[in-house]
Amino acid sequence: MTETDVSVNSRFTDESRRALAAMTRDFTASRIAPQLPAWEAAGELPRDLHVAAGELGLLGLSYPESVGGSGGDLIDVVVMTESILAAGGSGGVIAGLFTHGISIPHVIDAVGRRLAAGEDSAAEELLDRVVRPTLAGTAITALGVTEPDGGSDVGAIRTTATAIDDQGNPTTPGSAVTWRIDGAKAYITSGARADFVVVAARAFGPGAAGVALFAVPTEAPGFTVVRRATKMGWHCSDTAELSFTALEVPGWALLTPTPGAGFASLARHFAVERISLAVTAYATAQRCLDLTVAWTKERQTFGRPLASRQVVRHDLVEMHRLTDVARTYTRALVADVVASGGESTTSEQPDPSLILRAALAKNTAVAACDAVVATAVQLHGGYGFLRDSEVEMHYRDAKVLGIGGGATEVMTDLAAKLLGY
Repeated sequence: MTETDVSVNSRFTDESRRALAAMTRDFTASRIAPQLPAWEAAGELPRDLHVAAGELGLLGLSYPESVGGSGGDLIDVVVMTESILAAGGSGGVIAGLFTHGISIPHVIDAVGRRLAAGEDSAAEELLDRVVRPTLAGTAITALGVTEPDGGSDVGAIRTTATAIDDQGNPTTPGSAVTWRIDGAKAYITSGARADFVVVAARAFGPGAAGVALFAVPTEAPGFTVVRRATKMGWHCSDTAELSFTALEVPGWALLTPTPGAGFASLARHFAVERISLAVTAYATAQRCLDLTVAWTKERQTFGRPLASRQVVRHDLVEMHRLTDVARTYTRALVADVVASGGESTTSEQPDPSLILRAALAKNTAVAACDAVVATAVQLHGGYGFLRDSEVEMHYRDAKVLGIGGGATEVMTDLAAKLLGY
């Protein structure tokens, strides 16, 4: 391990991060792990879990206290994610409990723009109705981008937002009093439970520049949860197909008021989403490695522990190698993002090298996770095939990590473009 590796890792294990890890593990062991099988069967997380996590400040990690957050940075979020999985949580818990991680940043950005423009009342509306309740755990905010007939092509979004004047007639965007949204979204994490959905809709014409973001209250007439998806994994995280029929939202709900701003906002925050998925992937791998080490030391075959056999020990070493490489690469990227003050990925002009590294981190961690969870199930034998085993859940949950947040193939092609290949 190099001096740089030691320096990076020490930032994840200093006194404050050790305290955060201990608190998160205790919370997971007491409030999550015992109930997880029931939540998997129910198909959703209970709302009181959000409130409990909000009271501990977990939902507000990395967000400023001025908007209701707990402060801290991306390293704190990584430590929390690692700790939840280490203590018996799951990728589904991470997805369902922290859905706001991919939606609230767009709202907070809009608050900043409103304040800079002197639109204090609109900014306070967003803070009081959306941001603060979400970070406190009393509201759930999802992100609605993907549509039934399209995935990674954000520029091809078909959901529309029409500017409406005070007489109820279509008008120009600059004269809008309300906006009328029509369309559909698919595969929306927490879509069935959400109080707000940050919706990507076409408001300013064709192409990527025409996409805008809106904070849509799910209580609004015209909002419908069409169906809950039945999924391979992430059973405790509800996923829904949504529709919007002549759904009207007030002017303050428009988060990106200029052409191109909606797509730019999505692009800016994709990097952190991909890093977060990489963390979930290698943390899932580490949990499966830990479970498998314990199992192979205890499981007796032909009068000897499984771990006494060379082929099994070599499998364990390979699981460790894959996990450690993914963790080391991703943590180094996170440390660089934090060192830049976050500007490297969330500024108007994100650093292409860090966008590249986020794509590579995601693909590296996902590949490691896929291999490790498969070996974990294999080494658990028949028990690994049973729904009762934790590794079976992680095996199913892991599959989506190479799909969500940009499929592995899309990440590879993005990397090729950034590398000039």
